[in-house]
Amino acid sequence: MNKKAITAGILAASLFTTVPGTIPLAGSPKWTNVNVYEEQDGSKFNSENYDFLKFSKIGSKLQEIAKQSNRVKVEIKGKSADGNPLYVVTIADPKAQGKFGHNKALRKQMFKNPQKAQDWIKKNPDFKVPVMINGSIHGTEFVGTDAVLQLIERFATGKDTETTKILDSSILIFNVVQNPDGRINATRFNSEGIDLNRDFITQSQPETQETVELIKEWNPMVFLDTHGYVKNYAPNKQGLIEPCTPPHNPNYEYDLYNKWAYIQAQAMESEILKNKGEYKGSLYQSMDGAYIPQRDDSAGWDDYPPIFTPMYAMYHGAYGHTLEAPTNDLDGVRWQYDAIMGALKYSAEHKDEMITDQIEVFKRGINFDHPFHEEGFFPHAYVLPVNEEDPTVTQKAVNHLLKNDIEVIKASKPFTAEGKTYPEGTYIVQMNQAKAGLANTMLWDGEDITNDTPAMYDISAWSLPELWGFEAFPVKSEVAVKGQAVKEADSAGTITGNGPFLIPNSSVKAVELVNSLLKKGITVKRDTQGNFYVQGPVKAIEGEVIKSGLNIETSSIPAGAVSLTKLKVAILKDGGMNKQQSHSGTKLALKRLGFEVTEVSPVEVSQQGLNPFDVFVYNGTENLISTNLNAANKEFGLQDASQYTAFKANVASFVEKGGKYIAIGTGASRATKTLGLTDDEITTGSSNSNGIVSVDYEGTGVTAGYKANDIGFVYRPAWYGGTGTGNDRILASYDNSADFFLAGHWKDNGKAQGQPVIVQEKDKDVTLIGLEPGFRDHTDYLFRLLSNAIYEK
Repeated sequence: MNKKAITAGILAASLFTTVPGTIPLAGSPKWTNVNVYEEQDGSKFNSENYDFLKFSKIGSKLQEIAKQSNRVKVEIKGKSADGNPLYVVTIADPKAQGKFGHNKALRKQMFKNPQKAQDWIKKNPDFKVPVMINGSIHGTEFVGTDAVLQLIERFATGKDTETTKILDSSILIFNVVQNPDGRINATRFNSEGIDLNRDFITQSQPETQETVELIKEWNPMVFLDTHGYVKNYAPNKQGLIEPCTPPHNPNYEYDLYNKWAYIQAQAMESEILKNKGEYKGSLYQSMDGAYIPQRDDSAGWDDYPPIFTPMYAMYHGAYGHTLEAPTNDLDGVRWQYDAIMGALKYSAEHKDEMITDQIEVFKRGINFDHPFHEEGFFPHAYVLPVNEEDPTVTQKAVNHLLKNDIEVIKASKPFTAEGKTYPEGTYIVQMNQAKAGLANTMLWDGEDITNDTPAMYDISAWSLPELWGFEAFPVKSEVAVKGQAVKEADSAGTITGNGPFLIPNSSVKAVELVNSLLKKGITVKRDTQGNFYVQGPVKAIEGEVIKSGLNIETSSIPAGAVSLTKLKVAILKDGGMNKQQSHSGTKLALKRLGFEVTEVSPVEVSQQGLNPFDVFVYNGTENLISTNLNAANKEFGLQDASQYTAFKANVASFVEKGGKYIAIGTGASRATKTLGLTDDEITTGSSNSNGIVSVDYEGTGVTAGYKANDIGFVYRPAWYGGTGTGNDRILASYDNSADFFLAGHWKDNGKAQGQPVIVQEKDKDVTLIGLEPGFRDHTDYLFRLLSNAIYEK
């Protein structure tokens, strides 16, 4: 990551004291229609707004604090999706400032010889533990960063006994504003429309990648993630402090985590209550505690998926907590401040025992000893063979594992595992390593937890092999193989012969290569199996092939292959309906496939039509075409009935003139019926149903490259039936078996068994897809359903 010291700037007037205080308001115009370039005063989704510190003031404020203290190190550790700086502040006793490298080396010892690290701690009680506090990953949850800034000033300049005691035992790492774009724009998501607190398994965004690097750099003992706003989840219990309700992901060493996390949560609650008299609002004055899900509930606030920041940190041994303030005001800032202080005091008092158990997590991994797991749950190894023609998918997976502190080796000779022989160059993830839990949660297939809990907070399945499309074979016996540790998996593509050249319809990189060649004006044809054939001078093609990483060879072009043209794709923009940009994952998927993609708002479609485009993609809520929207959502959708009429007419005209219309997911499918583009019956699962499913694909055209009993991903599943289906081609169906639902959470999924999930109208170019092939930029294996649908004539 890019690291540089903050340059000198104009010093802001002091806005903070060492205890929570008032934060003045910097005036700025309100945003309209989410085309925002100026800083916003607050969120329309929250009636509570206060004078939070604007992002543009934070850099100078941090420098001002740093000039007053020899305890502080301020850095910019990268940039957000929109190019805003990612500030990191490290605070430690001055005696420790020059020893950070030594401290990190000792942390690394935990992964190599954890017993030695535990013994060292017993002999060196002055060891300082890293504690990481993450500020406002959701941009509209302003109070977290403001509390962080107040804490930075306290620990930079404070001389009281509590401050000194905490700094005697801790190094504090503040990720000051984890989502600058969201804070500036008053959006939950970043400028790419991605909820960063759902991105920690995919790590598609620079902000997420920076946080992962920070976690790896410090391997914090405690990780606190600041959020809002939760109130009245239980009588007189205001705010929320994790740990969570079941189900707990089985890849954790949860006994070691929960031993300390639950008591630490109570310590945070006690600190809040101790200062109850300082709060201004009646909500706070009457509170008798915080909502601690594990204590106060049975389900609904789980820590199952590794997509959330604290849950991801737990795989690095951290005691991770989400802290949800009750309100978006100065009382909310104080609540966060007090909760964090409670956590810091507790960890300072119990650091020796807590870090000993954190190291025990790594010891269990290295020793392949998981006493609270069923025997055989963790395989001894995963074997990742490489497709010689298209190694790009496996290489992406290996690099992802390496970026997450997971050790990978590459076989230097052929070897045999469980009766199967693998060639030289095969990748192996041995599971006797410190962060085995993280390796396993990334590489396992997952499980069906439908009957384990009545509801899940978010996704329940995310398997990288299945959803990224590479092979990872779990081996239950020990794997003896000669190999070398991998530092990076990468290779240049190659081109053999004089052409024409076959580009298999095999991966995201393959389609991206095709689109890059089309942009250069090179002739590309596509056959019924979705494979591509390139004709042109080798020198004109070679450079793009080398960048792609594919190995392509000469092949004859089959009869019936159709020439492709560069296509202009429009996607209906969800600017932030209900605080989410529902189309963003698919938008990013299309861009990664190499398509020229333009976002068009519902109002723009109604006023300007779709004439400049070849393809129109709708992937989002049906409310984008509703005129009955509340004040917070109004700017993202149609403004009145006349705009709806114009939108409907313009889309119909686009289709009638030969334009391609693709609807993805439940909301878009329902909207398509409302627009009169299908007469199918749209049936859906419940809103929180999601997971990996077995799908029977037709295997040509839109579903080229996929087969029967293949994989799909659903999120609020849809399927198509009724008399209207007779007017369609059924291109894919949920597998007609009782166990078609493979992993995740989906009540009553039997209703969808064998039902159509991808259909195409026979009389017009309208395709409905009930899966989510572009979900959160995560489902790489399914991206080619999008490119197939776009290219298919």
